[in-house]
Amino acid sequence: MKIYIKAKPNSYEDKVEKIDDTHFVVAVKEPPQNGLANKGICRTLAKYFEVSQSMVVVKKGFTSKNKIIEIL
Repeated sequence: MKIYIKAKPNSYEDKVEKIDDTHFVVAVKEPPQNGLANKGICRTLAKYFEVSQSMVVVKKGFTSKNKIIEIL
């Protein structure tokens, strides 16, 4: 399943806001440096979808706030 993410790094808390079936806003505490925010996004989405963190993969947008994430 592919989902489209708008990332919000350096947030007060980790949370997922659903816009529609495939679009989400994900806020994470981690800063957007050295891939920390991407790891936080994967961890937060894994918890939200109740899957293993290894099943959440960033496909596009490694350095962008707009990302395409695949959940295996």
